[in-house]
Amino acid sequence: MIDRRLYLPETSWCDRPDRLTAAGVPDDVGFATKPALARQMIAAALDAGVPVGWVTGDEVYGAHPGLRADLERRRIGYVLAVGCDRRVHVNDGRTSIRVDDLADRIPTAEWQQHSCGSGAKGPRDYPWAWVTTATSAGEHRWLLIRRNRTTGELAFYLCWSPRLVPLHTLVTVAGSRWSIEELFQTGKGQVGLDHYQVRGWTGWHRFITLAMLALAVLTILAATTAQQPDPDPEIIALTVAEIRRLLNAFVLALPLPPAHTLHWSTWRRTSQARARRSHYQRRLGHLA
Repeated sequence: MIDRRLYLPETSWCDRPDRLTAAGVPDDVGFATKPALARQMIAAALDAGVPVGWVTGDEVYGAHPGLRADLERRRIGYVLAVGCDRRVHVNDGRTSIRVDDLADRIPTAEWQQHSCGSGAKGPRDYPWAWVTTATSAGEHRWLLIRRNRTTGELAFYLCWSPRLVPLHTLVTVAGSRWSIEELFQTGKGQVGLDHYQVRGWTGWHRFITLAMLALAVLTILAATTAQQPDPDPEIIALTVAEIRRLLNAFVLALPLPPAHTLHWSTWRRTSQARARRSHYQRRLGHLA
């Protein structure tokens, strides 16, 4: 997490100047939709020189033409989810069709199996298909479709890139959205990202910034320990949750003998390693 914006509902906040004043909201802050806030944060990151390859997001952001236009103008590729009723242009722009109707017309042989990343219970393998939706020569624009092997449920993504890319690249970007959702879950569970009780503009920004900083410290520690050579195959690497637990035990709580605390850490991570192997073996068995 590198930035944050406070969403203020229009009806219960932005139309009540007295409430905004009491909470210390600056006078120049008005109602902004979530895609508008995303556009602000993306622009701030790009203007600051943050290295960005792709942008991904759910249907709230995929349905916003201004956000997509911003990214294309900045030459930043995107893979953004859209609803099943979205219409796209095919046949060089000559035909407009709903994405769910288009999916029904894709031959079985055109679906390709790809993994969009590793999950807690095994690789995230799905059948994928893509259709060119470019309307002019040299344009790299696609509709990406994911199908659930078990339920047959479909997910749709509008994709654009300043250069030609393979299908697997788009799949990888689409799958990276899960890491964002997992990050929010980790932030809420490990550093209390959603545990604030402040009612003021300044207090909220202070709390969120400190929570983001704490999560960054834990994440860097976890990434550093994961890079250590010769890891024990019978134990998973230290996770954000485990590092927080160890810091609480060694720094904040009444200390137990270090050997006792480290023993329980090893036991937990060994059990997690066994569970992960079982999940992966069962998942891979289903795919065989």
